[in-house]
Amino acid sequence: MNNNDDPELRGQATVSALDRGLALLQCFSTEQRLLGATELARLTGIPRPSVTRLAATLVQHRWLRAEPGGERYMLGAGVVSLAQVFLAGLDIRAAARGPMQALAERCGGSVYLGVRDGLEMVLVEACRPRSSMLAARLDVGSRVPLPNSALGRAYLGALDAPARQQLIESLRLARGSDWPALEQGLQRALAERERSGWCLSIGEFHREINSVSVALADSRGEVMALNCGGAAFGFSEAHLRSEIAPALAELARSLAAEIGGRAALPEVAA
Repeated sequence: MNNNDDPELRGQATVSALDRGLALLQCFSTEQRLLGATELARLTGIPRPSVTRLAATLVQHRWLRAEPGGERYMLGAGVVSLAQVFLAGLDIRAAARGPMQALAERCGGSVYLGVRDGLEMVLVEACRPRSSMLAARLDVGSRVPLPNSALGRAYLGALDAPARQQLIESLRLARGSDWPALEQGLQRALAERERSGWCLSIGEFHREINSVSVALADSRGEVMALNCGGAAFGFSEAHLRSEIAPALAELARSLAAEIGGRAALPEVAA
């Protein structure tokens, strides 16, 4: 993902070499932990000789690490250090962890806190019941799409109308021919949020997973979202609406009060 897709950044002056270096780093994911220069060139459109020079610089500063005995790269310790600084600055994580874990234990599902990064949401806290025998699908650092995840929908719903429309336009351009189908589900979710205060994703992000999300903002007005859900057989749409969503909304209100923010919930849900 290229942050130039972000309407807040588009049009601002950028440093080309830095932009290219960041583009290389953004190619790595949980599915692509090791990438060679040829793969990085293909993914970014940067010529291979330039990729090699950029990668050498990133290795020198510990943002990348060269595979021992190989020609591929992986993320380095410098990325971890920076992520730790970022996460430490999110005071809401400390406030949220206990209540999120309590909700996960009570409902038997996974509870996530996410913030936006470009056209995705990134998880900054994740809690799941200790008794769960299922392998975690998502964890801290995982990314989910804005238009068809409950987290992304709740985030979009909490923005003011101009910012929401600008971001939706960016999504439309980025998703191309997939957009009409995605937009239909997104608009349904946003309409429901206006009535209830929460957004659902019923097998739309992952076929076997149902979840619900609500949004809140910190003292600076930065919007984030809370999510709770799990396997579809245990988290039916009716169960999400009647039991999980109200509990999640109450969690959002209590967290917002603790950090001096606000829960992005309409009056009807308060």
